[in-house]
Amino acid sequence: MDTPKIVSDPAIMMGKPVIAGTRITVERILEKLAAGETVEQILEAHPHISREGIQAALQFALATMRNDLVYPPPHRVA
Repeated sequence: MDTPKIVSDPAIMMGKPVIAGTRITVERILEKLAAGETVEQILEAHPHISREGIQAALQFALATMRNDLVYPPPHRVA
């Protein structure tokens, strides 16, 4: 079995990176995890993706963060 890949196609989800063969975006995976969902809950809600697909999304996000210049959020004054 091939390792799931992250792909981007302008015809799918406006070109956002998705788990290959799905319309599940890397962004959506990150949103769900940030909201407190577990990997098991994501897999249950989206049975057409795999644990490896979620892992690929996280690895893609990490690589993107490493390659981009990220500015810290502005300091809020109370």
